[in-house]
Amino acid sequence: MTEKFYIERLTVIGVGLIGGSLIRALKRADCVGQVTGCGRTREALEPALELGVIDRAGDSVAAAVADADLVVLATPPSTSGELFAAMREALPEHTVITDVGSAKGSVIQAARDHLTAEQFSRFVPGHPVAGTEKSGVEASFADLFDAHRVILTPVNETDPAALAMVETLWQHAGAEVIRMPARQHDATLAATSHLPHMLAYALVDCLAGMGEHRDIFRYAAGGFADFTRIASSSPQMWHDICFANRDELLDVMARFQEQLTTLTAAIENDDRQTVVNMFERAKAARDRFSDLRAAGGTVVGSGDSSE
Repeated sequence: MTEKFYIERLTVIGVGLIGGSLIRALKRADCVGQVTGCGRTREALEPALELGVIDRAGDSVAAAVADADLVVLATPPSTSGELFAAMREALPEHTVITDVGSAKGSVIQAARDHLTAEQFSRFVPGHPVAGTEKSGVEASFADLFDAHRVILTPVNETDPAALAMVETLWQHAGAEVIRMPARQHDATLAATSHLPHMLAYALVDCLAGMGEHRDIFRYAAGGFADFTRIASSSPQMWHDICFANRDELLDVMARFQEQLTTLTAAIENDDRQTVVNMFERAKAARDRFSDLRAAGGTVVGSGDSSE
């Protein structure tokens, strides 16, 4: 008989949309015991306590991880280094660590820099490609990861048992788990998630700054709403992701700028064939994406997660 998967003591650092939803999903699956939350301040954790998402609040990172079987970092990537450093001396020998950051290379490097070699072997980098434009534990819900993918990016040193534990964790949370090299993950997410967020923010900011059209948003239709929904995501979090995945994002932004330059020139020169060719290629690619997604194919979508 297969032993039931169960985490006796779980610690989540950063109990927001993603961290809160993961806890709710694990409680729904009845596979977690005591849940400790850790945040910037005790006051920041009060909503999670009041909602019953966490069972207790850690007074510090070290205190929160001191008896944990699994630690989940659900905070922006830029905080990883200080968090790894803060937990290093307090982690039990068996504790597995994972994270939910949208950029993996910088987090993996922070773990190498601040954890012992043994602790680093039990760190399993991860990223749930799921979320909403909302943030905070109040926006969390147990179904967030259902039918969504979680990408794990283990390295050569990653302990297979730790990897299996984290993989099983996400499966119990309702997700499909895939593995991918960290560099491939960061390049893929720069194109499919990070760039779209940059474009949405830039477009809304551009239109908002058009002083002669202050009521322009009154006449915006569904297309504008669909395209710019993700501009309602946490600005601080996306600022953080922007720089955490800086090189890959700059590369894909440069490629997009070339495409936009081509389109601009074609319109200026009345080159109608170039315009229609671009639009037709884009439509065909988008239709293939929609069909594959509807069929449940392996598509890495725009994970506009708010930590």
